Amino acid sequence: MSTDDCNSLESTSTLTGINNNPRHIAIIMDGNGRWAQKRFMPRAIGHQAGVKAVRKIVEYCAKQEVEVLTLFAFSSENWRRPDEEVSLLMGLFMATLQREINKLDRNNIRLRFIGDRTAFSDKLQIKMAEGEAQTKDNNALTLVIAANYGGRWDLCQAFRTVAGKIASGELKDQDINEQLINQYLSTADLPEPDLFIRTGGEQRVSNFLLWQLAYTELYFTATLWPDFDQNSLEEAINSFKSRQRRFGHTGEQLLDKSITLK
Repeated sequence: MSTDDCNSLESTSTLTGINNNPRHIAIIMDGNGRWAQKRFMPRAIGHQAGVKAVRKIVEYCAKQEVEVLTLFAFSSENWRRPDEEVSLLMGLFMATLQREINKLDRNNIRLRFIGDRTAFSDKLQIKMAEGEAQTKDNNALTLVIAANYGGRWDLCQAFRTVAGKIASGELKDQDINEQLINQYLSTADLPEPDLFIRTGGEQRVSNFLLWQLAYTELYFTATLWPDFDQNSLEEAINSFKSRQRRFGHTGEQLLDKSITLK
């Protein structure tokens, strides 16, 4: 694969949006349980407070004309948590969907899910599909919920698909490049994230969008998710705007308007 093949994906998927805002923001919403424990409350209260924070962030992104907001709601590793907490999260997930889908639709927000749905109950899978179908034509903001998602899972399912097509003769080995793999990822129809945010003080990506984050600006904050509000997001976006994104070029090249970033 040529350098041009590699760079074309970077340059076309990471251009900023309106008012130099990131087109796509991806967030790991960390700290719900610790937020509750600090207040001597059950962890369930922290997760409920986290849902309220989601509403505020979704509203802000829609107002700022961000194109895509991806939230890591439940990772493939979260099944390792105590059964009681997993059961609570599943119930909260269902209740939130039942309550919020109509609101999203009224506000012209498209709902998408990425991840392996097969581990969820039939009832929850049906509700997820209903939410996607009801909002599929909306275009103010695409809200992507990563549920039972892992970056390694995403890559494995893409590679499995490509391998199957090679075995059937639809593709040849030499057809494999970044663009091909990208089109079989769960985010194939979305721009790559421009800004990644993790709340709660941890500084790692935790198997989230591993392929897609290759050129994403990273922002970490100690603020626990239930306390992460519109002002917090504005600070993160301002940090993003202050950075020079070179994609392998020099700073001088970026200042030369005659050069196309490819």
